[in-house]
Amino acid sequence: MVDLKERTFNYAVNVRRFVKSLKSDRLNQDDFVQLIRSSGSVGANFIEAIESLSKKDFLYRLKICLKGAKESRYWLKIVEKTSNSVPNEEISILIQESKELIRIFSSIIHKHQK
Repeated sequence: MVDLKERTFNYAVNVRRFVKSLKSDRLNQDDFVQLIRSSGSVGANFIEAIESLSKKDFLYRLKICLKGAKESRYWLKIVEKTSNSVPNEEISILIQESKELIRIFSSIIHKHQK
């Protein structure tokens, strides 16, 4: 099984590859930038969480991971509805991965807040 650090890294890479495969125009360019930033934030903040010095900082970073995963899902859905050349299977896989990351981070946060 792939560990979560590698999984979040792969998620950001796959989002970038996906965006690179799409036609970019003035209308969707900002959406693509937001999607790339939010997907990268998930993994970057997970690394920060792993290296945190306190439980409070750990939970804070995980909440940012959760926020990034939710934001990525939002932008993926926008791209899905507004781009003409979106491969349905590919975007479905990315949306599903964002949902799974949301569940994972929510579960970890809930477990550590007790």
